[in-house]
Amino acid sequence: MRAWMAMAGVAAAALAAGMAQAEDGAEVAAKFGALESVRQISLSTDGTKIAFIAPQDDGGARLMVADLAGDGVPKAILAQRPGPETLRSCSWVLATRLVCRNSVVYDYGGLLLPISRLFVLDSDGNNVKRLSAGTGSDTVGAVSLTGGSVIDWSVPGKPGHVLLTRFFVPQQAAQVGIKRDVSGFGVEDVDVTSLQRFTLERPVAEADEYISDGQGTVRIMAVAPRDAGGESRGQISYSFRMPGSREWKSLSRVTMNAAGRFEGFRPAAIDPARNLAYGFQSVNGAKALYTMALDGTGKQDLVLAREGVDVDELITIGRNQRVVGASYATDRRLVEFFDPALKKLGAGLAKALPGQPSITFIDSSDDGKLLMLASSDVDPGMFYRYDPATHQLAPLLPMRAQLQGVAMGEMKSVTYPAADGTMIPAYLTLPPGSSGKNLPAIVMPHGGPSSRDEWGFDWLVQFFAVRGYAVLQPNFRGSSGYGSDWYQRNGFQSWRTAIGDVNDAGRWLQAQGIAAKGKLAIVGWSYGGYAALQSSVLDPDLFKAIVAVAPVTDLQRLRTESSRLGRTFIGEGSQVVTDGSPALNASRIKAPVLLFHGDRDINVDIGHSREMEDRLRAAGTAVTLVTFPGLDHQLVSSTARTRLLADSDAFLRKALGL
Repeated sequence: MRAWMAMAGVAAAALAAGMAQAEDGAEVAAKFGALESVRQISLSTDGTKIAFIAPQDDGGARLMVADLAGDGVPKAILAQRPGPETLRSCSWVLATRLVCRNSVVYDYGGLLLPISRLFVLDSDGNNVKRLSAGTGSDTVGAVSLTGGSVIDWSVPGKPGHVLLTRFFVPQQAAQVGIKRDVSGFGVEDVDVTSLQRFTLERPVAEADEYISDGQGTVRIMAVAPRDAGGESRGQISYSFRMPGSREWKSLSRVTMNAAGRFEGFRPAAIDPARNLAYGFQSVNGAKALYTMALDGTGKQDLVLAREGVDVDELITIGRNQRVVGASYATDRRLVEFFDPALKKLGAGLAKALPGQPSITFIDSSDDGKLLMLASSDVDPGMFYRYDPATHQLAPLLPMRAQLQGVAMGEMKSVTYPAADGTMIPAYLTLPPGSSGKNLPAIVMPHGGPSSRDEWGFDWLVQFFAVRGYAVLQPNFRGSSGYGSDWYQRNGFQSWRTAIGDVNDAGRWLQAQGIAAKGKLAIVGWSYGGYAALQSSVLDPDLFKAIVAVAPVTDLQRLRTESSRLGRTFIGEGSQVVTDGSPALNASRIKAPVLLFHGDRDINVDIGHSREMEDRLRAAGTAVTLVTFPGLDHQLVSSTARTRLLADSDAFLRKALGL
């Protein structure tokens, strides 16, 4: 790997030197707008190779493999041309064979649908075959759009076999020896080399999920009842099997409440040695991690809970998906390891590496070698391989080679008071070397709204910080991660509280002297774009410029585009749908607006931005809409992201008089 690292180091040094010399915003935008160097990475089963996806600037990607036991230089084994398809992930099922997922946005009579399919190939790029079921599986409306998911990577006694979910349609069922009128969601045992497959779990009409024990046995099934129109009723019933049995027994039932949170025990993984399931459910209004015995007793034990925050992530590792810990976010994301060796190793590596970064274990080989990422708020991260036998830690690849050596702004946890006195948690990032006073400042509400900001590297935040802006990211009420009381009825139904908190973030920046007078703007993406626009509906004089990327603008339009559960989540009534829609209140917005949107956005239809543009223009407000043909919600294009950054910077400087 040394030759590759040396080349990457020289390139990064040259880029950093160019950054240091360049004051031109376009050059800085190009550095931060560049896509990450590594989209996804995995470690081979024997620990001697890595495979990673290197996205290309304007679409397409290369699948790279590096032989760490050889010269270590990554070699492209597959090239994906620019176009509608996106290579999402590639993981090792054998030391010489990979399973990859490809996705595409499919236009089904004007309805944009996300479709993904699995394929397999050798580590030298040969022997490429489709893994997802073929016949009939592309019939939209009759098949799962995912094309199946691997739920078990290790079937005892069957090297190279995986357990793969599959949606059976009647003609498929006939071909595999099942009654022709049987359809639904099932599981197959598939040999990734020969592609021989047999049905392990017969299809169940309303089955929604299966969980394997990591040893080739399906132990849990989820069934989600649907109404006559095929829409989910917001309920999921989980069943389990006793060891060695094929009989399904009731495990738990969860129900989605009006705010969009699930109530009840929701299993996530299985520990076969202890014969129990790990899962999440609420305790005192916050999500906690429990175990439930899979012996028919229904015995539950609390594993991890933290007052005021959700324990929301289960940490698994290896092909067996062994549960090794869980995590939650306060001012930083913290991991509670159940595995003593990993706990000690993670703490030691964080102290040993420069800057004491956060350590994320990504993958492991069958002999215990570990693939990990070390990153922080001021460092996008470096991938390493750790060998416990030799205690050697080898650097592999930077997450973003273009940004190596670039000085970033430190992200600090702060709180500020809302109008009713509630203290709102937030993150403040100042320009590198700044005194933190009299700066152009940006409030940047997160997307979701069922989301939250966390401490760590953020390319959008850091671009503005490097360009001289103070950036405040509020975790307003309506954000997830802080329990049901904070979440309230989510950021749409409780929009007055959520947007009020966002506006109070701007007032705090002014009161602290961080934001210079008349130099306050707001920038948001998705729900954050909605919040950026709706903030001026509540207080038209607060922000002097608005940038909204892929924003929701009309809640009635969003309801029309949504399922029944989505409509319940959004809410109804004029106080939500009418008063809470920036497009329907465009006449109140005074600040100039810059909109960005991809025309293949399946999360938020581009019609939201077009309607907003029309209504703002009719109201006499300055507005510009930039559309990106062929791009989806995330705008995964270096050219698009570079333009977004450069145009936003120029727009804000003009509007704020910088």
